[in-house]
Amino acid sequence: MKIIPLICIMLVLQLSKAACTEPPVIENPPHYDLSKPTVYKMPAVLEEISGIAFSKGNADTVFAEQDEEGKLFYFHLGDTEIKHKKFSKQGDYEDLAICNGEVIMLRSDGVFFSFPLNSIDGKETVNTSGQTGLLPPGEYESLYADESTNSLYTLCKKCADDKSSQSVTGHLLSMNADGQLSLKNQFTIDEKALAAITGRKKFSLKPSALAKHPITHQWYILSSVNKMLVITDDRWKPIHLYPLNPALFTQPEGIAFDKTGNLYISNEKGAGTSGNILKFLYHEK
Repeated sequence: MKIIPLICIMLVLQLSKAACTEPPVIENPPHYDLSKPTVYKMPAVLEEISGIAFSKGNADTVFAEQDEEGKLFYFHLGDTEIKHKKFSKQGDYEDLAICNGEVIMLRSDGVFFSFPLNSIDGKETVNTSGQTGLLPPGEYESLYADESTNSLYTLCKKCADDKSSQSVTGHLLSMNADGQLSLKNQFTIDEKALAAITGRKKFSLKPSALAKHPITHQWYILSSVNKMLVITDDRWKPIHLYPLNPALFTQPEGIAFDKTGNLYISNEKGAGTSGNILKFLYHEK
C-alpha cells in the first residue's frame, strides 16, 4: 500500500479550501461597469454620508445629508470645500430629494422636512417643521423625487405588514406649490419574484436608497444590508439583482443619476475606508 506524504495531503486541502472561498464573479447591470468607478473621497464631516441628490439632474452640485445632523450639505465633486445649511436638530436623517425648488429630507421614522432650495445661501436659519403621519409606522431610508410630476417615492425598509406579505411596500406622495406633501397611493415589490431570480426560497429586501433611470425609466434600488442592487421595470416588477462587491461598496446608502445617465452611489465609511461617492459612467452599449 502506497503511503501519501502528509505534506501532499495538506497541500490538496489548502487548494480545495482556496477554490471554495474564491469570490464569485460580479455581474454588471446593462450600461455600467461596477468595478471601475471614479472614487470621490468625502471629508470627515461626511464620513456618515447617506442620501445624495441632484437638482434637475445637474451634476455640477451634489446635495447630501448624513444620518446624525440636521444639515443639508452641498458641493462640487472633487472640491475640498463642503458647504452646509442647518435645517433642524440632530436626528437619524436617511435620504433627501430635490423637487422643483424644494429640498425634502426624510427621517428614518417617516417624518419629512422641506424648505426652499434658494434659502440655503442666505445667512438666516432655515425654519422647518416635520410633516408627520403621512407614512405607516416603520423604518424608511429611501426617497426619490420626480420633478416632472411633483411626486415623491419612498420604500419601507422595515414595516410590520411587509413581513407576512413577503413584499416591500412603497408610497407615492404628491407635493403642492408650498412644499407640503400628501399621500397619493401605494405599491408593492414582490419579494417572491426576487427570491425566484436568486434561486432562493425566500428573499427579504431592505431598501436603503432608490432612483429612477432617466433614460431606461427603470428603478434602481440599493440595499446596504443585502449588498445588492435591484433593478425593476417602471411598474416595480423585478428584472434582476446584482450582488455588490463589499470591498468597494462598504455601506451603500445613497443613489442618484445625472441627466446623461451616469450613476452615483454614496457609501458610509467602513473598516479602514472613508465615506465616498462612486461615479459610474453610462455606456449606450
